[in-house]
Amino acid sequence: MGVAGPAGPVLDRDEVDRALARLGAEYEAIETSLLALQDHAGRRLLEGARLTGTTQERWASAEQEITLLWAYFDAYTDALRTAREIRSRRRFPNRSDLVELTELLRGESVTVAPGPSAGAGGPSPTITGPAKLSERFTLAALVDRMNTLYASSLDMVVAADAVWSALPARIDLLAAELGRTRQLAHSVGVRPGEHPAGDDLERITESLTRMREEVVSDPLAYWQKAAGSSAPGGGRPDTTAYDREARALEDVRREIEAVLTVRQDAEVRLGRLRDVLSRADRTLAEARSARGEVLAKIAGSEVPAVSGPPTALQEQLATAAEYRRHAQWNRLSPLLESLESKAEDELLRARDSLSAVTAPLAVRAELRGRLDAYKAKVARLGFAEDPFLVERYDAARRMLWSAPCDLRAAEAAVLRYQRAAADVLSAPADRRSHRGES
Repeated sequence: MGVAGPAGPVLDRDEVDRALARLGAEYEAIETSLLALQDHAGRRLLEGARLTGTTQERWASAEQEITLLWAYFDAYTDALRTAREIRSRRRFPNRSDLVELTELLRGESVTVAPGPSAGAGGPSPTITGPAKLSERFTLAALVDRMNTLYASSLDMVVAADAVWSALPARIDLLAAELGRTRQLAHSVGVRPGEHPAGDDLERITESLTRMREEVVSDPLAYWQKAAGSSAPGGGRPDTTAYDREARALEDVRREIEAVLTVRQDAEVRLGRLRDVLSRADRTLAEARSARGEVLAKIAGSEVPAVSGPPTALQEQLATAAEYRRHAQWNRLSPLLESLESKAEDELLRARDSLSAVTAPLAVRAELRGRLDAYKAKVARLGFAEDPFLVERYDAARRMLWSAPCDLRAAEAAVLRYQRAAADVLSAPADRRSHRGES
């Protein structure tokens, strides 16, 4: 170490050589970084793009920073070249050389003055000290300043490039899918103003068009910086808006596929509907016919009225067929679903009506069957000619086979015959003989 001088302790030869080696390594690293930034695809795209919004503001600032970076680098290069020239004068530099090198390597030897190359971006650096001094730097401070400017510029360039690399291609793919979906929608009659899915497609189309224009002109509006990250480009493209439209298109696509399924199955479903409604009509017709028979054959029965076939369902079925003929699948789909449910309900109602109307006939048939079953049992046990049983049987039979039939009286007569048969079958043999003689 030498004696104190204007810039502090004077460096010795070894310290000077080590400082020059370090500065040379920094020079190569900075030059490599600046050349990489100069050739960066994102920077070239930014230079040729019509920018708006945040990206326009950030790029205007970044361009000034990059210009200033190269100016700072030129000043750094000049300072390093000057130091090397001084060091190369002698193998063993004298004190005067060492003082000069110490000032250059450790002192504020680089001054920054305003110049024409700086423009709106600020001052340009020089090695000499002109009259218009604005800022002085040590070489170490100059390296720090360049690193700061480089990181800021690179961060902006990398972020814009990442968005451009990710989103436009994805938007184009989604737009292609949107085009296919629109064609499919048109084929099944789903159009804007006529179907909600058609309105959704129109909105998604406008949103994707607007989004792509924004992504191209203002990529930084779609950049989400990572919290706490200091790395250049630390973050990721913000795909929130894109993802929302992708989900909306998927929902529309599923809805249109459902409508397409209706188109494929429409004739089968219409045929099934016609069959169900036809069965309901036949069942109601049978119920009306049965009601007349019940009123004629069963006395004193409360027979419910039978309504006619619902004309509204037939009209809706005709409308559904009309929709199919005109390929209005989007209207046919909800109508078919509603009709299928109503048709099944109508068939159940018709069957319930038939069951309610024919209930008295079923009661009479059950009584007839019970009477004949007891008669067969009595005959099997040898009492077919029993006068008492024959009398009771004939009385019950006349009531059940007469018209109109009084079901209550007939049921009572059948019960009397059952009891009489039970009495005869359970009585001792002498009592049976005695009753037969009497």
